[in-house]
Formats: sequence, structure tokens, C-alpha cells
Amino acid sequence: MAKVGIFFGTDTGNTRKFAKTIASKLGDVADKPVNINKASVDDLLAYDVLILGSPTYGEGELPGLSAGHDNESWEEFLPTVAGADFSGKTVALYGLGDQEGYPGHFVDALGFLYDAFADAGATIVGMTSKEGYEFKKSKALLGDQFVGLALDEDNQKELSEGRLNAWLESISSAWA
Repeated sequence: MAKVGIFFGTDTGNTRKFAKTIASKLGDVADKPVNINKASVDDLLAYDVLILGSPTYGEGELPGLSAGHDNESWEEFLPTVAGADFSGKTVALYGLGDQEGYPGHFVDALGFLYDAFADAGATIVGMTSKEGYEFKKSKALLGDQFVGLALDEDNQKELSEGRLNAWLESISSAWA
């Protein structure tokens, strides 16, 4: 059974909260979640299966210094992925966004993570339907599916646990 590495970027703590929830639901299959600002590419490469989470800020920005955060995050980390080989690695993505406040950039960060890790050779799993969401545009869409799990704690908090459980079930074969 493959050990799952969980890495996240956060500012307000919501993405961290979901990382901890995911780790709790996976039990011994997953290691303790790690903030991406405390990780290196080698840390990620140590796992065959990765679950990566990110919020989207403002006009579709990754968390990081230019988004006005106090700490580095995915914005600073993603360029280091470009030189790495993630072939043979399975990656599942989850992201938080606000579909009413930022309908033109809903969970855009998922799209940035998808592009970086797919370009580095990773196999991306865990795509989810865009049905049930109301937004105008998202860089996280591939056809009519999100490239990972889209969560909206601002407007659809009551749906998050069910969406998370269904998503985890859909990707569980990655570490079986």
C-alpha cells in the first residue's frame, strides 16, 4: 500500500483544515500534512501518491508573497516543480475558492497546480464535475470537469463534507 503525502498552501487556515481532515479520514495511509512553505521538491518526490491543496486568492492568484501573504507558498514553490520528474507519481488536487465573490476565477489555483504537475510527468486523478457550482470561468476546468476537488466554504460549506467523501472514495484506488 502506497503512503500518501499531503501538502497544502494556506493563509486563512481553511486549506490546512481540509488537509488535516483528509489525513484523518485516510488514517495510517497518509503522513501528517505539511505546509508547502516548509517542503522541498524532494519531500514531494519521496511519495508515490500526493494530495495537494491550495486556495485561490483575489483575481485567480496562488497563495504567496505577491498575493499579500506573510509567507511563501505555492506561488514560490511551483517554479521548482518545472525541473523535477514526477513520472510514476499519482497526484490528486483539491482547492478552495469563492464562486460568488470571484466567479471569473473560481478555484483557478487548481489549474496552476494541474499544469505544473502534469507538465512534470505526474498522473493526475480525482477530476470532479462542475455541476452544482455557479461561476463564470475557471482555469481549473478541463472540458466540463474540474481538475480536482473544488470546495467553496464561503457559499456552499454544507456541501463540502459530502463532496470530500465522494472525492476520496473516487481516488482511493491510487493508494490501495
